[in-house]
Amino acid sequence: MNSILKKAGFGRKLFALGLYYGLFRYLPSSTFLVGGKLFKWGRYLCCKNIFQFCGTNVNVERLAFFGNGLKLCIGNNSGLGVNCVVPSDIVIGENVMMGPNVYILSANHQFDRVDIPMCKQGHSVTRQTIIGDDVWIGRQVILTPGRKIKTGSIIAAGAVLTKDFPEYSIVGGNPAKLIRSRLEDINKVIS
Repeated sequence: MNSILKKAGFGRKLFALGLYYGLFRYLPSSTFLVGGKLFKWGRYLCCKNIFQFCGTNVNVERLAFFGNGLKLCIGNNSGLGVNCVVPSDIVIGENVMMGPNVYILSANHQFDRVDIPMCKQGHSVTRQTIIGDDVWIGRQVILTPGRKIKTGSIIAAGAVLTKDFPEYSIVGGNPAKLIRSRLEDINKVIS
């Protein structure tokens, strides 16, 4: 009986995946004046049936690509930005904002050997990206494989994140560097 229920669950996921990539992915964004809320709701229903975990009030914007999404976890009040590309096993916390055209990699090309062309060396091991709670990722940010974006961080538009930073960091640039800590702002208010 369990195997039948698992197959039925997978069938539901497969149907939702087909509906998302065949129709809902292409509908206008959630901010579209006519029907935006309806399109947001349709994409949410599809993704709720695809993702391993999908919190409440999740906004998956138009043209978002997440592979099969079967291992994707996204918390309450978070979103995938317009035209973003994320791995199918990413973990996204609660209250995460993601701008348009964010690209998150899960693996790189191998390039260790010089006697073999890079295109024939294959890929590195897949590394999971984890995004903490209350994070803002700006427009056109690129994350290299395995990044851990900690709670309260802001990643400036156009940043290329190649390493991890402490909680409440504001980072930007290519490669991304620490601009300042949000905790400094809190300490100024308290003082």
